Amino acid sequence: MHAITIPEPGGPEALVWDEVPDPVPGEGEVLVEVVASAVNRADVLQRQGFYNPPPGASPYPGLECSGRIAAIGTGVSGWVVGDEVCALLAGGGYAQKVVVPAGQLLPVPEGVDLVQAAALPEVACTVWSNVFMISHLRPGETLLVHGGSSGIGTMAVQLAKAVGAKVAVTAGSKEKLERCAELGADILINYREQDFVAEVKEATGGAGADVILDNMGAKYLDRNVQTLAVNGRLAIIGLQGGAKGELNIGALLAKRAAVTATSLRARPVEEKTAIVAAVREHVWPLLAGGQVRPVVDRELPMSRAADAHRVLEESGHIGKVLLVAP
Repeated sequence: MHAITIPEPGGPEALVWDEVPDPVPGEGEVLVEVVASAVNRADVLQRQGFYNPPPGASPYPGLECSGRIAAIGTGVSGWVVGDEVCALLAGGGYAQKVVVPAGQLLPVPEGVDLVQAAALPEVACTVWSNVFMISHLRPGETLLVHGGSSGIGTMAVQLAKAVGAKVAVTAGSKEKLERCAELGADILINYREQDFVAEVKEATGGAGADVILDNMGAKYLDRNVQTLAVNGRLAIIGLQGGAKGELNIGALLAKRAAVTATSLRARPVEEKTAIVAAVREHVWPLLAGGQVRPVVDRELPMSRAADAHRVLEESGHIGKVLLVAP
């Protein structure tokens, strides 16, 4: 088979479409013939040499895919060869075939195209686990999503609206904010021109955001805490604004607030299986019913992964960028 390899870390040109050995499913695993994968920030970091796959994972980038089951390992039930699926991966999505633990498979939702289903697993699992399983967003509460036009952001907006929450988003352009509004966002904040702390406070009558989903890390840490409501929850899922910041514990105490930080890739299979099961139970019916949909900016051939990474690094896209396997 062919896969995108990274012989040496570097820029987008470091991604090489090369012939590699076919993977073989072991106990509890299935082999998926990949139809499409999606590009995530973690893939960019891996290409640059900053985010190696966890032990035992495929060395190729790609944290999610869609395709058809080609083979089944021992001890797997509930799936048959030919099933159309999408999957949460620890790596290996930028390839023609990938091995997946059976617990990380999801059926392609009703009404969703097989290619576009590749845009779902990573964002659905990230948002559901952080916003709902950890931060317990409830109907009537306010969620602030930083990077509202990103893949994760567009999913967070839709899921929060589906459960009856109010949604604030930050984004860097009028076009991106308009797309967020189309998905249901109530409070639109251009972070280049407006102070999100003041905007959220004004829009909530001074209360603040009950839950914040943050991809920036250190750069926004203090302002996020300022923005939190009493009993607010800050969920940090990215470090685009740095890894080290000063945390005002006194402000947290005064608000009885909480800060959590999680990643998905390195979690044990058992934890991923539980998250995938929760997503199938709660998110998949919303997709089948049309309340939530994948947001895809563009589709490129997998051999052009370098171009897809350039798109991501330029941050001009809205939603997900997909790679379609030959």
